[in-house]
Amino acid sequence: MNIAVGLAALTALSTFVGGFLAHRSRDRLHLVLGLAAGLLLGLVAFDLMPEVFRLNTTTFGNVPTVSIAFVAGFFALHFTEQFFASHEPSESDYGHEHNHASNIAGTLGGIAMGGHVFLDGVALGVAFQVSHGLGLAVFIAILAHAFSDGLNTVSFLIKGGHWKKRALWLLGLDALMRVTGASLGAHITLSQPLLGIYLAVFSGLVIYLATSHILPEAHSRHPSKLTMLATVLGVVAMWMVVGHVGRV
Repeated sequence: MNIAVGLAALTALSTFVGGFLAHRSRDRLHLVLGLAAGLLLGLVAFDLMPEVFRLNTTTFGNVPTVSIAFVAGFFALHFTEQFFASHEPSESDYGHEHNHASNIAGTLGGIAMGGHVFLDGVALGVAFQVSHGLGLAVFIAILAHAFSDGLNTVSFLIKGGHWKKRALWLLGLDALMRVTGASLGAHITLSQPLLGIYLAVFSGLVIYLATSHILPEAHSRHPSKLTMLATVLGVVAMWMVVGHVGRV
C-alpha cells in the first residue's frame, strides 16, 4: 500500500505548482480549472459511484445507505466552508482593500481546505484497498484537484493581503495532510460496507468541489466555450481511464 503514499506525494507537488501559478498567472488558468472539474465529475460518475453501490447494498429509510452518505459528504463540506467563510464569491477581485478580518478569513479558508485535503489522501489509500484500477483513477482526479487546491489556497491569501509567508506555510500543510491521509487510508482496515460509505462521502465532497468551487472559479476568470469544452474533455478523459485502465 506504500504506492498510495508515494502518489499522494506527487499530488502534493501538484498543489505547489497550482499555488505558484496562482501568483504568476492568475488570469490564464480557466482551461485547467475546467479540465480539473471534468476529471472530478468523471471520477464520481464512472468509477466511484458504481463501486460504492457494489461495496454496500444496505438501505436506510428505503433508500441506499451510500446515497445518504453521498449527500452527507456534500453538505459536510458546504457547511464547513460557510462556517469558515472559506469560499468567497468568484466575482471578488484581487484589488479590494484588505483588513485584519479578511486576513483571518483567508487563513481559516486555507486551513479548512487542508481538512478536506486530508480526506483526499485517505480516499486515495482506501481506493487502493479496493483495487489498483480504482486507486489510479482516484489518483488522476486528485492530481487535478491538488492543482486547484494550491491555486485557491494562494488566491484566498492574495485576497486577504500579506500572503507570502502564510501561502508557503499553508501549501506545506496541504502537502503534509494529503500524504498523512494517504498513509492512514492505506493502513486502516475497513469492511466492504464501510469502504462503500467512506467512498460515498468522498464522492459528495468531490461533487461539491467540482460544481460549487472549481467550475464557478473557472468561468469567473474567463467565461468561454473553451472552458466548457475543457470540462467535457476532462469527463471524457476520465471515462477513458476508467474504461481502459481503471479495470486493471
